[in-house]
Amino acid sequence: MKFLNKISRRLFTSATIAIGLFASVGIATAEKFKVAAIYTLPVEQQWISRIHKALNTAAENGAIEYTYSENVANTDYERVMREYAEQGQHLIVGEVFGLERAARKVAKDYNDTAFLMGSSFGPVAPNFSVFDNWIHEPSFLTGMVAGSMTKSNVIGMVGGYAIPEVNRLMHAFMDGAREVNPDVKFLVNFIDSWYDPPKAKESAFAMMDAGADIMYAERFGVSDAAVERGIKAIGNVIDTSGDYPGTILASAIWHMESTIDKAIANAAGGTFEAADYGQYSFMAFGGGSLVLDESLVPSDVASAVKAKEQEILDGLFRVNVNDARPVSD
Repeated sequence: MKFLNKISRRLFTSATIAIGLFASVGIATAEKFKVAAIYTLPVEQQWISRIHKALNTAAENGAIEYTYSENVANTDYERVMREYAEQGQHLIVGEVFGLERAARKVAKDYNDTAFLMGSSFGPVAPNFSVFDNWIHEPSFLTGMVAGSMTKSNVIGMVGGYAIPEVNRLMHAFMDGAREVNPDVKFLVNFIDSWYDPPKAKESAFAMMDAGADIMYAERFGVSDAAVERGIKAIGNVIDTSGDYPGTILASAIWHMESTIDKAIANAAGGTFEAADYGQYSFMAFGGGSLVLDESLVPSDVASAVKAKEQEILDGLFRVNVNDARPVSD
C-alpha cells in the first residue's frame, strides 16, 4: 500500500501543478504517464518487437509517454534501470532473463516506481511484477498443422536457448503434432543465441539433410533455410508469412497489448502491485492467437485445428505446460 500511495501521489501532484499553471488560459492538463523500456536486443527481434509494438500502440493512443533503450548489454542493464528510475519514469518494462538479481535489487531501491519484467521467476512485493509469452496454446495448434502435413514424419526444431519460456512452446508444438500423428519424430537443437540467423540456418539445413520436411522456426534464419530447400515452416511469436510467401503454414502469435494495457491501467490508477501478468498472454485474454494460411493447409486440417482452437477458448481443452528441455527422438 505504501508503494501505491507514493506513485499515485506523484501523479496527482504533477497533475495539480500542471492544472494550476494553465488555469489562467483555461487549459487543464496532467503529466503524461511515463513508461520506459529496456531491451537487450534490437527492437526488430521477434520477442522484443511484440513488447515494443504494444508500448508504441499505447503511446499512439495517448495513454503514455514512451521512451526506450535497445541493445543494452547485461553489464549495463542495472545502470540503465537506475537512470530511468531517477528520471521519474512511472513504469519500467523489460526482460531480465540472466540478470534477475540485479534487476530485483534496483526495484527494491525504487519503491515508488512500477516494474514489469519478462522473467522466469515470480513477482516481489511491493513493485516488481513479471510477465512472459505464454503462447503454448496457439503453439499446440501449429503443431497439429505440422503433424498433419509432414510426409517424412520428421520435423526439425531450432530454438535459441533451452529456457522455460522456449521449452514450453516447443513441447506444446510437439504435443499438438503427436495428437494428430503418433508416428512423428522430432530433431531438436538449440543454437545458444537469441539472434544468430546464419547459425540457425545452418542448423536447419542439417535437420533437412536428416529428413525433416517441416521446420519449427523459433529463431530467425530457419525460414530462410526452408525457402532455399523448398519445404514448409511454422512461425513463432510474429507473423512472417509476408516475408516468406508459400512457406509459412501457420504461426503462434504473441500479442503483448493485453499485458501492457493492464499494467498501465493498474499503475496509473494506483492499484499496481507485485503480480504475475502471464495470464494476459493466454488466448482467452487476446494475448495469443493462431495465424493459418488456408491456401497452404488442406481444408480438413484447418477445420480440425479451428475446432480445437474453439475448445481452448471455451475452456474445454487445456494445453499441457512442460518447461523441461525438449530433446530429439
